[in-house]
Amino acid sequence: MAEKNRSGADEYETAADEISGNGAGSFGDETEFSVPFNAMATVRRLWKAMGKQRIRLVIVSVSVIFYTVLSVAAPVYSAGIVDLLWREIRGALEGGTRFRVTWEQGGREIMILLAIYTVTGVLYTFQSFLMASFAERLSLELRTRISRKLDRLPLSYFDSHRPGEILSRAVNDLDKMSEVLQTGLLKLFTAAGMVVGSLIMMFRFHIGLTVIFLLFTLLSMFSTKLFAAKTLRCATLRQQAVSRVTGQVEESYSGRTVIRAFNQEAKSAEEMRDAVKELADTSRKADFMMNMVNPFIRLVNRLGQAVIAVSAGKLLLDGVLTVGTFQAFFQYVYQASEPLTEAAYMINSLQSSIASVERIFELLDEKEILPDPPEASEGAGPAEGRVEFRNVRFGYAPDQLLMQDISFTAEPGQKIAIVGSTGAGKTTLINLLMRFYEVNGGEITLDGVPTGRMTYAGLRSSFGMVLQDTWLFEGTIAENIAYGRPDASREEIIAAAKAARADFFIRTLPKGYDTVLEGDADNISAGQRQLLTIARVMLCDPAVLILDEATSSVDTRTEMEIGKAMNALMKDRTSFVIAHRLSTIVDADLILVMQKGDIIEKGTHRELLRAKGAYADLYNSQFA
Repeated sequence: MAEKNRSGADEYETAADEISGNGAGSFGDETEFSVPFNAMATVRRLWKAMGKQRIRLVIVSVSVIFYTVLSVAAPVYSAGIVDLLWREIRGALEGGTRFRVTWEQGGREIMILLAIYTVTGVLYTFQSFLMASFAERLSLELRTRISRKLDRLPLSYFDSHRPGEILSRAVNDLDKMSEVLQTGLLKLFTAAGMVVGSLIMMFRFHIGLTVIFLLFTLLSMFSTKLFAAKTLRCATLRQQAVSRVTGQVEESYSGRTVIRAFNQEAKSAEEMRDAVKELADTSRKADFMMNMVNPFIRLVNRLGQAVIAVSAGKLLLDGVLTVGTFQAFFQYVYQASEPLTEAAYMINSLQSSIASVERIFELLDEKEILPDPPEASEGAGPAEGRVEFRNVRFGYAPDQLLMQDISFTAEPGQKIAIVGSTGAGKTTLINLLMRFYEVNGGEITLDGVPTGRMTYAGLRSSFGMVLQDTWLFEGTIAENIAYGRPDASREEIIAAAKAARADFFIRTLPKGYDTVLEGDADNISAGQRQLLTIARVMLCDPAVLILDEATSSVDTRTEMEIGKAMNALMKDRTSFVIAHRLSTIVDADLILVMQKGDIIEKGTHRELLRAKGAYADLYNSQFA
């Protein structure tokens, strides 16, 4: 009993380690012992999600029933064998003969017992394998659903959820569910049968000994719960100290230049020593609590085992128990103590798994982007580019509109500049044009066709975007430039790079266009990364260009060169330019001045300067 309860204590320590940060860790802020909001509804939905996998769970349940019956039957059958052998041994000693185990004298029974244990081993292996297969297949099914769901979620979802939270639901929650289904659920099935069957047989053998066992088991479980509460508090404090040390290390490393420049090395070192000392103190307390629970629980169980052994020994001498019954009773103690000790941990694990599944279903229930309408068109051809906003209203929340009434027209070949202070709604206007967000009222048309009646692919194939934040994937420079047109020839890629004034620096690299960009493309400068994104758009040759501070990371001379290329590219094409440096948009055909989501002024550069309004103030402020 002590050894099995030690196993339960080890499981408890593992859970405590995970809480304190020594375990596998997780994404996001979810803790190991999460509690579901509606467990029954989640379980019912998970049952429906299993689909064809339910047959595997049914087979596992049937296997567990046979496994439990055989496991409970084995000790009582062994009791008969031990009593039989004991009688034969005593008879041989009294008769002065040599005792032998023959087929008739115990051999047949021993082989049957061996067969029972063999079958239980095979059943346990079979159900473990089947349960693992069931859990992984279900995990794959849900992971596939999540992958498809993420492709259908609107941009607003990713704007309102941290990347770590999304990763936690797509990776950590699924892994936790799979792990608990493979181990915790199988343990729960077998534990329920083993505890009930073992206790029935123990009461059948002797009620008094069973009551003693239950009293010490309850004491052990109460002690585990008491230690768990205190250890959880210590582990939480340790995790907070770990977070402080981690933050201090990151801050000291990333700000090492500033720290040295202001001669703050001594202060930084002192802050680090204080944080590490706090971590050492909290770790000492947490480790003491976690390492004390195992010996204490083992002591309680050993005392229980000793009391049961003394009491059973007296009953054996009094003839109340036989030798076989004596050893069988201890086998049932062995079988019942483990699941009883692990009960709290298994319940916590299952609760945590259900909470994880609940979070997965929350993600799967998120509102998706609107599907393409049945009569959707592919939109205007690449030779056009007339864009019109008609009384557009929009708000990130339906009851809090950001844009009240946006109306303007961009004719093909015109350069439309959008200016305004940070948060004025410039990027939001572009997001609406690309249908990353849906308008709350009015409509946006491209070549006279409402964008809401176009397919997403048809609409976005007409646009080319160069953002302030560059994005390049791990691959060659040629592959990055050809991202929008994978079938482009090397000559077309080089022509696009030349037009973007990127060809010169590409040829200076060791492998030219075959140079591999690694990680975040740190092996080239920020300005060079932006040149590549401009070349990518030039290769696609779209009908409408969107430039969001496209030259913010390049020097003035390069900016002038790119400007020349952009002017050639924007000829006969509609272009939307978001710019903070107003000198880059003085030649725009139409300038939209935005403030708090609305267009407060519009016109050419000269018209807006003559009006002496918000644009004139903004333009003149750069010369103040």
